This record gives sequence, structure tokens and C-alpha cells, in this order.
Amino acid sequence: MNIPRPEYPRPQFVRDTWKNLNGTWDFLFDFGNSGRDRGLWKDEAFDAARDASPFPVSITVPFCPESRLSGIGYTDWIAAVWYRRTFTLDGAEAAGRILLHFGAVDYHAVVWINGQKAGEHTGGYSSFAFDITALVKPGENTVTLWAEDNNRSGTQPYGKQSMRYQSYGCSYTRTTGIWQTVWLEFTPKDAISHAKITPVVPNRAVLVDAEVTGGKTVTAEAFYAGRPVGCASTDIAGGRAHLEIPLAELHLWDVGQPELYDLVLTLDGGDTLKSYFGMRTVEVKKDGFYLNGRPVFLRTVLDQGFNPEGIYTAPDDDFLRRDIELSMDLGMNGARLHQRVFEERTLYWADRLGYLVWGEYADGHRLNDAEGIASFLPEWMETVRRDYSHPSIIGWCPENESYWAHDVNPICQRVYYAVTKEMDPTRPCIDSSGGVHYVTDMYDIHDYEQDPAKLKASLDKMRDDPSYVHNPIHQEQLRQNIYEGQPVWVSEYGGTFWNPDEPGGWGYGNAPKTEEEFAARYAGLTGVLIDNPRICGFCYTQLTDVEQEQNGLYKYDRSRKFSDAVYDAIREANVRRAAMEKDPE
Repeated sequence: MNIPRPEYPRPQFVRDTWKNLNGTWDFLFDFGNSGRDRGLWKDEAFDAARDASPFPVSITVPFCPESRLSGIGYTDWIAAVWYRRTFTLDGAEAAGRILLHFGAVDYHAVVWINGQKAGEHTGGYSSFAFDITALVKPGENTVTLWAEDNNRSGTQPYGKQSMRYQSYGCSYTRTTGIWQTVWLEFTPKDAISHAKITPVVPNRAVLVDAEVTGGKTVTAEAFYAGRPVGCASTDIAGGRAHLEIPLAELHLWDVGQPELYDLVLTLDGGDTLKSYFGMRTVEVKKDGFYLNGRPVFLRTVLDQGFNPEGIYTAPDDDFLRRDIELSMDLGMNGARLHQRVFEERTLYWADRLGYLVWGEYADGHRLNDAEGIASFLPEWMETVRRDYSHPSIIGWCPENESYWAHDVNPICQRVYYAVTKEMDPTRPCIDSSGGVHYVTDMYDIHDYEQDPAKLKASLDKMRDDPSYVHNPIHQEQLRQNIYEGQPVWVSEYGGTFWNPDEPGGWGYGNAPKTEEEFAARYAGLTGVLIDNPRICGFCYTQLTDVEQEQNGLYKYDRSRKFSDAVYDAIREANVRRAAMEKDPE
């Protein structure tokens, strides 16, 4: 059987005992969202609905029904959907604990096993799992899932998914239901359930905080290039174990130099899992971002992760790696993973390639009340918890462009920042990228000025006045900004429209008339940012076209938009030494 997306979905927490449930599932549209009233988690009700359905009644998981790869490609509004499939367990698999994992389901999901409720989860981006040990039996079992999705609720984060029937502006085709891998994991009854890995470079050590169910002792072994370089064991207390592993060899993970260690965790009850980690330091100073003690200019690109065949979901694992390579080929050292949570395989490839990324979340909810916090914060915390140990993540940004927040209570941004820093004090956090800043470790701005001379004039004011920061948003909003000398990052710029071959579409500014004019504009805008000592990085909008927004450096299908000469010019503009990249003292 040819299983789509067959690779292990959680590469930093690996067990050999697992089963991929991607592939063909029974499927039902539930346009009236009445399926729970009709009892569709029961086989007989589900079958009756399938027999009466005028729509396709099967789907290829993990692709959403809006995508072509799902086999459906229905892009109108979908209130709710139903999925069902069977899976078989042998005696050995049924003997221990059985966990059912979902990489992501958009948005509110309920799961039944053999007609009994296994659990529910709210949030369209974070991963979740249910212990289904008590609900399954050796032989054939059935899993049924219902998911409802309402981007128009005002409380549901949805990122760049369109709020209209059609895509428009910066909003694109929606994603409903399952859009990441579904899989079973088989563990002993005593097992390690979570591991948090923190590098401590000054101590030449790595910290491992493990959560366990049962057992008495956890052992951690570190390896570099196959050689054992550190080991530690500790007793478990209250279901937790804290280990500090001194390292006999120190190899720093760095941009383009992805030095990684292997890690094996063993519970005395017999559970073993494999992981990896990178040793590196991240620090923000007044003049910029520092990696491993030296200033690094953030040469990043906006990556929205959409693709024409799978929408939110990559067609295959190589696709994820190739997107990073396309960026690195142009001299970029990282990306803003923009307005959504990317699947862990993206972070795996960033770790393996030495690529800096900012972890973000999706907008689409109210920012000014407790209900907005309640619809946002739990899933954001799940995201930070899931992705904490990836060395490629060098910062967090829970919000984007909250320009209108100046006239409301900024409690949401303050809460998101405070919670993020409490969960992860090792990385910088930006409260709202390019928006109204209330509490932030970096002061980032978005400026789509297309004339390099005008952009330079705006930013040059910052050279002589350290208390001044350029921000192109309205002045009445700017008064609410808190600027306390943080380093300044132009985290969105450019976005120049280029689409001479196809009618329609849009980008920022007037489209250049020739490729040479595009290259000159790119080099001019980028040079202004690189040459200003108060600027610590750029993020060009964007890596690829996305549907009607045609301002990418590559086409939506990842083919090349420009001649080799233009790509050479883009690379040359990106890699020049930045003014802030002085030698460390």
C-alpha cells in the first residue's frame, strides 16, 4: 500500500513501534453541522449518510478536503466534516499502551474509537494525542473523527485562510479537518511521555526534563558522530526527571553548520526513545541578534508554507527540505514561518540544514478580552511546548500586525509575551510582529516602501538618534508603542510584484518593467537595510507566490521566476556583510 507522507512525523521524539494511518479514509461533508445529532460516530448512521451523500465519500489523509491531493478539492465553506477508517492491532501491539496521534486538525475535533468517545481537542494548528488503550481490542478497530471549522466566529485563529468564498489579498484557500499525519504509537505501560531539551553552552552540558508515566529511573545518553560523549541517570519524582548531561565534546550548532548530537532516553521499565539536540546560544543585545556570542544579521524570508496541491500540507517530505534549500540558495539564513504553526518535519529539516526560524501562530481572534485569550493561549502553549527543543527556532512571535490594538486594552499581547517567556526564557519573544509593541525583546517593523531612496531617508533618522525608531504605521497608533532601545528588525519589506507571464494577481508597489529593474530594486532596498547599523535583520516578502499574491522569489509551484542573472544579483545583495556584523569584543 502506498501511504502518503509515510515518514515518521515527530523526528525529535522517535519510537520504532508506530503505525501510520495516512491513506484512504471514509469521509462525509456535514454542511449543517448536524452529524453529532444524527449519531454519525455509530457505524450504521455513518453508512446511511454515505449512501445518501451526493458528494465524494472517501478522502486521502493527511490532505484537507479543499486540496487536490485529498481527491476532493472542494473550496467552498465547510461547517463540519467526518472521517472514519479501520485499523488492525496484533497481540503485541495491544499488550501495552496505545496512543492515537493527530499532527493537526482544523479546528475543533472529537474522536471516537469503536463507538466510544476517546477525547476532543480545540485548535487547528497544534498536535494532540489520546490514550486509547482501554478502547481498543486485538484485531479490527474503528476510529471516527468529527471536526468543525468556523473562521467567521471571531474567536478562532485562522491565519491566512480566506474569510470570503474566494481567495483575496493576503488570504488564501481554507483548510478544514485533518491536515497532518495521523498515527498510532505503541509504548510500554511505563513510558516517557515528553522530553524538554535545553542546551547550556557555558557549562558544556545539556539539560533534559522528562515527563514519565511509571518507572523509577531515567537514563540519558548523548552521542556525537556515533561516539558517546555524555551520560546521566536520575530517579523519578512526581512523574518527572531532571538530568544534566556534561558533554566531553562541544560542537556548536550554527548557520549552515548544523552540528547535532544524538540523544537516547531510557526508562528502567523498558521504554526507549531516540532524539537529537543542538548546542547553541541565542541572545538579543541593543545592537542586534547574537548566535553563539557573535552578531548575526537576520537574512530571512517570509515563508507561508502554502502549496498549490496540498494547501497547508506538503506533498512529500522532500518538498519541505527543498523550500529551505531554495531560500538558502539565495543567501538567506532563515525564515519567519508565517501566520501558522508548521509541521515538525519542517523544523527537522531546519535543524538538519542550519536554518534559523521564528515560530509564529495564527491571527483571527479578538485581542481585547478574556475570551480572545481563552481561544488563543492554550494552543499557543501547546505549540511552544511541542517545538521548544528544536535548535533552529531562535525566537517566538505569537501575534502579527495588531495595528488596531492601540484603541483597546493591550492585555492580550502582554499576556502572550509573559506566558511565552515563562515557558521559554532562553529565546527572544516579539509581542506582535510589525504592529503596536507593548512589551517586546525586539522592535520589528513592516515597511513596504518600494523606493530605496525614500526607505533610506526614513531609516537614516535612526543613525543619529538612538531614541528614535522608524515605524510607518499611523502616528496616533505609534504613540502607544513602547520603544526602550531594543534592536530593530525590518521583518517585512519588499514584496515587489512580478508576474509578466500571467494576467491578474498583485504585489506591493508598481511592478518593475524588466527583470533588470526588479534586481536593481531588490538590491537597493536590501542594501539600505544591510548598511544601516541600527538594523539587525531583514525579512523579504516572500519566498514563493501564494495564489493571487504574486510577489514571491519563486512561483507558487516552486519553479523559477527569473533568469540566473537576477538570482545571482539577489544572492549578492543578501550576503554582503551588514553594518551591525562587527567582530565581537
